[in-house]
Amino acid sequence: MKTVVVTDIERAEASTVHSLGAHGVATVHEAMGRSGLVGATLRPIQDGVRIAGSAVTVLCWPGDNLMIHAAVEQCREGDVLVVTTTSPSLDGSFGELFATALQRRGVRGLVTTGGVRDTAELRAMGFPVWSAAVNAQGTVKATAGSVNVPVTVGGAVVRPGDVMVADDDGVLCVPRGAAGATLQAADARVAREAESRAAYRAGELSLDRNRLRGVLDALGVRYLTAAEYEADHGRD
Repeated sequence: MKTVVVTDIERAEASTVHSLGAHGVATVHEAMGRSGLVGATLRPIQDGVRIAGSAVTVLCWPGDNLMIHAAVEQCREGDVLVVTTTSPSLDGSFGELFATALQRRGVRGLVTTGGVRDTAELRAMGFPVWSAAVNAQGTVKATAGSVNVPVTVGGAVVRPGDVMVADDDGVLCVPRGAAGATLQAADARVAREAESRAAYRAGELSLDRNRLRGVLDALGVRYLTAAEYEADHGRD
């Protein structure tokens, strides 16, 4: 593995990142054709927080957080730190001191396939984290890794400068080059959902609005009265 720190990554437009974050993970995921999710193994340590930012990626060795120290210098306002390891590790490689340094630089949060500690302090200071574990086990600072290289986070490949969206529903990666088109698709989806919401409040059924009665019929689903069902199946 080559050990490098890439210093001049490109980022998506700040306004696009902000708008994607406002839509949230589920909406953007659907707008992307149900792609981009990192998976269900990363969960927030807090509730009710939604963020979006440009990915600064970190590849560490298991049980070693040296490259997180190197990554702090590469972070700027509006970024999200994305940390993973060369092989699975749930050690607590991140805590309140890292968050203090990152918060000072305007970093919006952490996404990590590893563990975090000092979670009470992280929540108190308002530094959002999505992690695979909460673990007090500490780490060393002894092995070189890389900063701002492509990494794999669960089911997604995250490249430096990609847009990370995270909330109570999970974490999503939007490729930087697709951010604008994804935002347009998300805007359109939100508009359609607003129309559906108004229709449901007025009493319309989703079966009718989404033309699903024909789907049920094509799949052989029958509507029976209770008497007809009992005549067909009897009592269990």
